Amino acid sequence: MHQQTEMEEGNITKRKESQNGSTGHSMDCQNKEKQPKATVLQKDVGLLSGICLIVGTMIGSGIFISPKSVLLYSGAVGPCLLIWAACGVLATLGALCYAELGTMITKSGGEYSYLSEAFGSLIAYLYSWTTVMVLKPSSFAIITLSFAEYASAPFYPGCTPPLVVTKCLSAAAIFLIVTVNCLSVKLASYVQNFFTAAKLFIILVIVVAGMVMLAQGNTETFSNAFEGTSSSFGAIGLAFYNGLWAYDGWNQLNFITEELKNPFRNLPLAILIGIPLVSVCYVLVNVAYFSVMTSTELLLSPAVAVTFGDRVLHPLSWIIPLFVVFSTFGSANGSCFTAGRLAYVSGREGHMVKILSYISLKRYTPAPALILNGMLAIFYIIPADINTLINYFSFAQWVFYGLTALALIVMRFTRKELHRPVKVPIVIAGLMVVVSCYLVLAPIIDKPELEYLYCTIFIFSGLLLYYPFVHRKVNWARKLMRPITMHLQLLMEVVPPEKSE
Repeated sequence: MHQQTEMEEGNITKRKESQNGSTGHSMDCQNKEKQPKATVLQKDVGLLSGICLIVGTMIGSGIFISPKSVLLYSGAVGPCLLIWAACGVLATLGALCYAELGTMITKSGGEYSYLSEAFGSLIAYLYSWTTVMVLKPSSFAIITLSFAEYASAPFYPGCTPPLVVTKCLSAAAIFLIVTVNCLSVKLASYVQNFFTAAKLFIILVIVVAGMVMLAQGNTETFSNAFEGTSSSFGAIGLAFYNGLWAYDGWNQLNFITEELKNPFRNLPLAILIGIPLVSVCYVLVNVAYFSVMTSTELLLSPAVAVTFGDRVLHPLSWIIPLFVVFSTFGSANGSCFTAGRLAYVSGREGHMVKILSYISLKRYTPAPALILNGMLAIFYIIPADINTLINYFSFAQWVFYGLTALALIVMRFTRKELHRPVKVPIVIAGLMVVVSCYLVLAPIIDKPELEYLYCTIFIFSGLLLYYPFVHRKVNWARKLMRPITMHLQLLMEVVPPEKSE
């Protein structure tokens, strides 16, 4: 019955595809070697693009905003730098777990596919429900809001840009990025590669400038570096939250495994190159900041990177905000690229409406899933409270990171027959579970807030939809969705993906 419905839904555009094929039959006969592409997502992402996706998504606005938050909660320069380094180690360990999972289960969708294999449909559904509806679009919104703040700042010297300007610019960025990703996977990859190169360039400029300042004797901030260190259990947890927010993106390549060329080689290799590179960049950039600013000055700075540029690169200080705009735009592009794949896989497995699993007939992109992510992100820019969104995002995200690490441990015993080209020590997965529990529970215990309760309620509210629409598959819902799906198919020119052999 499920296959029959899918065939009915795809009937109109499949017929159109057939007509197009017959029109070009004579030309195909002249060049039989050129076979038409299968209507599936294509393997267009190589090793370089994979590294750029990881690096480009991780390095966004976090290194230009989060230094203040990490320093605020850690209390001093010394623990601040240690937390940045520890976050890099933690991200690397987590990514190694994902390298084993991604080469063992070569499906796109990241955590969704792994939770489904280890714990079954329900946990995977709750993950896709929370991530597709809140986590991915809110992350997209946060990054584009940061982009808008930096992009509009030069037009309002000496004051904060009006909120309406920031929000409109953020919405425009979301629209542009979604359009690029709907047009072509290769175009989106080229955009990602260009902006990754740009952000690595500006980080190199900041680091070299900071090293020059240190060589000139600007080391006052590093004396008594541990004086004033916070002793609060929850505050250290919040410092890690904000540091790990800047590192978030280490799992992005797992969302597009099906589009990765030679995933058994390129997935672990991209992880092992990309994440240590980002970790070194982050620590060195923070050292550079402290070479020209005291702790108090850094906390009072509205834009840390811009303040650094004004003090060190004065004639050329304008390049800092320009390249920060590039950096945040590239990060937003990477976030959108991977978010569309999660909604696509979730729709394919029947956990989201079927239209989300359809792909463009001409461009081979998951256009409906990308458009949904963009529409939700525009909705999330309305509140525009970045700090609340970061805490909300981190709380829910680390619940699922912990469950995914637990899934790796569980499948060592329940799925021994699976081939594991990469196999990490099980202790690493155990450590990720413990760290995840700490990052979820510590801030709640130290300072309970309603956001955590709202987040938990939202996650489990997915059960209200799961039972009738996924578990029972009520008939009236399918009848209601069929004409809507067919009209959306005609509007967007999308079809169900062909079954892979």
